Parts: sequence; structure tokens; C-alpha cells
Amino acid sequence: MSTLELQQISKSYQSVTVLNGIDLQVTAGSRTAIVGPSGSGKTTLLRIIAGFETPDSGKVILQGNPLFDSSTQVPAHKRGIGFVPQDGALFPHFTVAGNIAYGLKGTRQDKTRRVDELMEMVALDRRLSSLWPHEISGGQQQRVALARALAQRPVLMLLDEPFSALDTALRASTRKAVAELLAQANIASILVTHDQTEALSFADQVAVMRGGRLAHVGPPQELYLRPVDEPTATFLGETLILSAHIDAGWADCALGRVKVDDAKRSGQTRVMLRPEQITITPLSADHHYATHCLAKIVSIDFAGFISTIGLSIDGRDEVVEIKTVSREGLRVGLMVDLTTVGQAHIFAD
Repeated sequence: MSTLELQQISKSYQSVTVLNGIDLQVTAGSRTAIVGPSGSGKTTLLRIIAGFETPDSGKVILQGNPLFDSSTQVPAHKRGIGFVPQDGALFPHFTVAGNIAYGLKGTRQDKTRRVDELMEMVALDRRLSSLWPHEISGGQQQRVALARALAQRPVLMLLDEPFSALDTALRASTRKAVAELLAQANIASILVTHDQTEALSFADQVAVMRGGRLAHVGPPQELYLRPVDEPTATFLGETLILSAHIDAGWADCALGRVKVDDAKRSGQTRVMLRPEQITITPLSADHHYATHCLAKIVSIDFAGFISTIGLSIDGRDEVVEIKTVSREGLRVGLMVDLTTVGQAHIFAD
């Protein structure tokens, strides 16, 4: 069952089209990430779902009930949707407990009990309740913002780049904790981010947004391994895209013969491999075995954990660049064997 359904959502500002016919479904208890570059329209879409912006046309439906259509517009505070903004937006003149309790109804005892429940839910030490926002860490501030949003018992949680201000290690741990919390509470969520790694690790449905449209929507593994087009492939991670001739399920390309994921295709096209599919093995001086693909290292761009290796393929004019985990033993001039693991992806026509 869909918690949220968007149908043909469009939005323009004067002559600039920001959203163009967006269709999206979010199932109950699921995690969706909308990822795209700055200016792609993702934050505008999130604000339309929340009720902070009004679309020009389309429908927003929550649990079968219209929130927006040609005759309906439910205000933001009546939608039953939680919203965690990028900076947490805590009230600086309220304590941690005061921020969480904001908007709660009931007696003081009821509010205190609910705040205690929420702090435990988001793994916040109860001793922090009397502190001010500036006295706690960035990760703790985000948990307070999440607890405040959860206080209203929403059926859908919207997260507007909530981890972007945190350092790398804290961002990863906070993201994991939030994902686990939302899963345990069985609350559907939508995360907006420009971070591809964040989108792929957080969500069970990823929507890549480009130019006001959803270019590809699906499970993260599908988008990463079988993206719909080259721009989506390169946006989601490092790629090796090669010209190839396809015949009987195999591609003849710069890396030799590589199996492809569509045996029905044939003719000239371009195929994609991810760097982790290619193994670089130095050849010994007395090698006499047949290699999968013989190449010479012509350049190495060392960048710590990852290096970019420039390879001159035996019998071909082009130089191929492959990103790989840095290791000792690779040097310019070294002959290597290239082995491809898995299948190359052929983009849809």
C-alpha cells in the first residue's frame, strides 16, 4: 500500500520550470531518497509534499486522501507529515526538552512522559533535556529535531539534507541510526540529498532527479548497476564507459570481450562497467599464460585510498582510466592483466 502518491506534479517560477510532471509512490514504512545536483528541483518537491509550497498542477495523495488537487489544498499543519530541515532549526530559547515538547498537547505530566519516550526512541541521554541547543553536538541537535518531528506521530517523515552539516564520521553514524529508528517505528520517509553515497546507503528506493524530472526510480542496487542512461550512471558513482560492438551477449571493447546484461542487443553501442568490476594484476617477468586483456600503465594519479590508473591497452590506440584501491607494486611502465568480473551494462535505447 502506498503511503504517498504524487501524480504529475509540476511547478514553475515565472518562465523557469522547476518540476515537470513528477510521478512517485512511497510505500508504507519504506525509505526513499531523492538525489540530484543543486537546482534539480528536489527541495521544491519536498516542500510541496510538506505543504510549504503549492504546485501549479498535479495531485498529492497521502494514505488515499488528497492533500492537493484541483479542488483540495490541505495546509501543512494538518497533513500529519513530519519535517526535519537541513539545520535542525531548533528554537534557541527552548531547552532540549522544550524543543521536543513544542506543539504537544496534554498535562505537564503527559508532556514529560512523551518527551522521555521520544528521547529514548532517538537514543538521547535524558540528562540532556535541560541543556540549550548550543550546548549539545551537531549529531545530538539532529536527534532532537527528529524527536520533535516524531512527537506528532506522523505517517510520513521528510528529511531535507539533515546530515550535511555534520562531519563525515558523524554523518554516517547518524544516518544509520535515523534509518534504523524510522524502520523500527514503521514510518515512511523521504530524504532529499545531493550526496550519492548517502542516498544509496539510506534508502530502499532511490529517485534520481535531473532538470525537474525523475530520470530513474528504483532500488539502489538497480540504479547503481543498471542505470537508465549515462548521466545517471556517472552521477551515481565512478564509471568506465566504453564504445563496444555487441554480438550474442558479448561486447568487443577496449577491455577485450566482456559479457553484457542484455543478450538480445546487437550492433554498435556504449557499455558501462563500475571500477570494482575490473581487477588489475601485474604480470611476472616470465609470464607465458594467456591474459584476459594486456595493458601497460602509462600514468598513476595517487589520491590516498583511491588511485586513477591510466592504461594503454595492447593493440588499441585509446588510453583507459580506471579508479582502483591504491596499493604498492603498481608503477608507470608496468605490464598488467585486466580481468573483468560480472557483466557490462548496456544503456536503454
